[in-house]
Amino acid sequence: MQEGTVAKKTDKGFGFIKVEGREKDLFFHGNELKNISFDELQEGDKVSFEVGESPKGPNATNVNKI
Repeated sequence: MQEGTVAKKTDKGFGFIKVEGREKDLFFHGNELKNISFDELQEGDKVSFEVGESPKGPNATNVNKI
């Protein structure tokens, strides 16, 4: 598991996680949240996650609020 901070949330059910040492923020979809709803998650929250691959590149999976 890696850790990061929610950098941005959109009103379309997805967002981005800022990960130290990574140039680009990591995409996540609200469907990947565990034990928290998308509406409860706020920008600035610390999260843990796994990195998965999609056709558009790496993305965060199994996202949990810390």
